[in-house]
Amino acid sequence: MIQDYTILVDKISKASGKEREEIDRLVEAKRARLSGLISREGAAQIVAAELGISFDKAKVKINEIMPGMRRVNVVGRIVQVFPVRDFKKNDREGRVANLVIADETGNIKVVLWDTNHILLVDKKEIKEEDVVEIRNANLRNTELHLSAFSDIKKTGEKMENVKLDKEYFERKIIELSLGGNFKTRAVVVQVFEPKFFEVCPECKSRVLNGVDGYVCQKHGKVMPEKRVLISIVLDDGSSSMRAILFTEQIEKLGFKQEDLQPEIFFEKRQDLLGREAYFAGNIRQNKLFNNLEFFVSDIQNIDIEKLIEVLEK
Repeated sequence: MIQDYTILVDKISKASGKEREEIDRLVEAKRARLSGLISREGAAQIVAAELGISFDKAKVKINEIMPGMRRVNVVGRIVQVFPVRDFKKNDREGRVANLVIADETGNIKVVLWDTNHILLVDKKEIKEEDVVEIRNANLRNTELHLSAFSDIKKTGEKMENVKLDKEYFERKIIELSLGGNFKTRAVVVQVFEPKFFEVCPECKSRVLNGVDGYVCQKHGKVMPEKRVLISIVLDDGSSSMRAILFTEQIEKLGFKQEDLQPEIFFEKRQDLLGREAYFAGNIRQNKLFNNLEFFVSDIQNIDIEKLIEVLEK
C-alpha cells in the first residue's frame, strides 16, 4: 500500500497535469481546513477525488494501493498460502482462505471468501510461486478481500524479484486499526511488570503444565523455553495505546535477563520512561477488555540526521 506521500503526490500530479508543488499546496490547505485531523495521505486522496481522479479501475503495483480503494486490480506472485479454515460468527458460517502476494514494490495479504475462489486453493489450482491477477478486490484495513464479484486467476507472467520483507505503514496512533501492520514514532509513558511463561521449543506456542510435565498440543511432552512479555503504554500526541513486547523486543530496549528480576526491574524501568523510538508491529483486539493492542515485532532507534533530512524534504 502507498505509505510514501511523495509517491501519492506524483501519481496525482501525473494524472491531473498539475505541478507537484501545486498538489502539495492543495493538500496542506485541505489539512488546514480540517484542523490537521487528517494525515497528508488522507488529504491527498480527498484532493485527488476533488480533481476527478480515481485509481480504482487502473491496474496498480502493491505499493500504489491506497486506503479506501474498492476495486483494486493487481498482479502478484503468491509467496505464502495459509490452510483454509472454517469460521462461525453470529449467524454466519463458512470457509475462508488467506494468502500473501508480492511484486517488486511490496506484499499484501489476500482474503478469499467466495467458495469458487477457495476451491482453487483446495485443488491447488493456485499455489505458492504462481503469478495471479486479481480484479475488483476490496481493501479492508491493509488486506485485499475478494468477494463473489471479484476475480483471481493464474497468469503466464514471470515475476522473479519480489519484495518479501513485511510492510509496515507509518501512521499516528489515532490512525491505527485492527489487523494492520504499522510503524509509529512514539514515547513510552508507562511500563508494567514483566510476565513469564513457557513455550514449546518447536512451534513457540504456549504449553500446559500437566501431571507429567509440560505438554504442547502439537508436539506432546516437551522441555519448554522460558519467555517473557512486558506491557507498555505508547503515546505520540495523537493518542495512546497499550503495546506488548516479547523477549526479542525487550532485549532491543537494553534489558538483559537479570534486569527483569523484581528488585532490579523497578529501577531499570525508570530509564525506559520517556524513551522515544519507532515501534513496528500489528494491531490485535484484546477480547477480555475489548480494546486494541499493539503487538510490537520491531523497535528502531530514531536517527536524528535521517529524520532532519526527511523533514527538510
